[in-house]
Amino acid sequence: MKSNKLHGISFFEKYLSIWVALCMIVGVAIGVYLPQIPKFLSNFEYYKVSVPVAILIWLMIYPMMLKVDFKSVKKVGENPKGLIVTWVTNWLIKPFTMFAIAYVFFNIFYRGMIDSDTAKQYLAGAVLLGAAPCTAMVFVWSHLTKGNPAYTLVQVATNDLIILVAFVPIVALLLGVSDILVPWNTLFLSVVLFVVIPLAAGVISRNVITKNKGLEYFEKVYIPKFSNVTIIGLLLTLIIIFSFQGQIIIDNPINILLIAVPLIIQTFLIFFIAYFWSKAWKLPHDVAAPAGMIGASNFFELAVAVAISVFGLTSGAAVATVVGVLVEVPVMLILVKIANNTRHWFDNGSSRLKEV
Repeated sequence: MKSNKLHGISFFEKYLSIWVALCMIVGVAIGVYLPQIPKFLSNFEYYKVSVPVAILIWLMIYPMMLKVDFKSVKKVGENPKGLIVTWVTNWLIKPFTMFAIAYVFFNIFYRGMIDSDTAKQYLAGAVLLGAAPCTAMVFVWSHLTKGNPAYTLVQVATNDLIILVAFVPIVALLLGVSDILVPWNTLFLSVVLFVVIPLAAGVISRNVITKNKGLEYFEKVYIPKFSNVTIIGLLLTLIIIFSFQGQIIIDNPINILLIAVPLIIQTFLIFFIAYFWSKAWKLPHDVAAPAGMIGASNFFELAVAVAISVFGLTSGAAVATVVGVLVEVPVMLILVKIANNTRHWFDNGSSRLKEV
């Protein structure tokens, strides 16, 4: 993968928080003034999975999976320290710090402001975000910090493999600790629908198209065709989610801010854990920056999908995951700036993990 594959953040991605906010407003307005629309959409559900939302989520995830080249996994041993930082931060630290921070805020700091059932729902949404490290937007954050593209590929590829086996047990463990009933079948179904299937589709597409038309066509022609599909799918999903939440949000507007606070704290915390750990291990900046970015950002498409599947479109868990989308882009852009302004903290050398 060439380092010039990404030329920067797109117009839609750069202003994602604005589009998310607008879609939230549109969704709330539909829920309040056109309640027959969400009522109609609720008829299209299968085992708690909304068929219209499932289609939109596939549109979100498939383009991202096209960017994952699992051949890069063979280079995993060329820079093990950087990957150890990523794996440990993402899977042994992040889910549990997210649970701890969210629990303290929703059950202690906000006691008296939100009821216990709502607190559990918000905590569940936060757990889903914490257990789903970013597997797509990290390409953008890595590029903006001049991260090593081959290392980022290995990072993404291995995280996609780990998420297949670790996501469900971690979520089930933390939700169980929260006294939330875990519907295992629905949770497994969500991972199959929103990770396994689009991941398989992406791998098959990459292999077939590359074999028939070449890698250059695949990367420069086929993938760019989907450049805005993910964002459009996300925004339409948000409109549907918030149309089901309209009256609830109108009655409790402060809750959006309440959810955002622990999510923002968690994002900064995880970034600095990975970033300073990388510095302590004397890793180059082009490994340290993406290591911090992938832990700080979330695979929010998966989190939203599972929240909807497990808890429903009208749940507080779904709202919490969507608030994660709302705050992520501006916070990640701040972290990009921090990473770029602290480049001098690291050795000038680059990682020895060569580009694919």
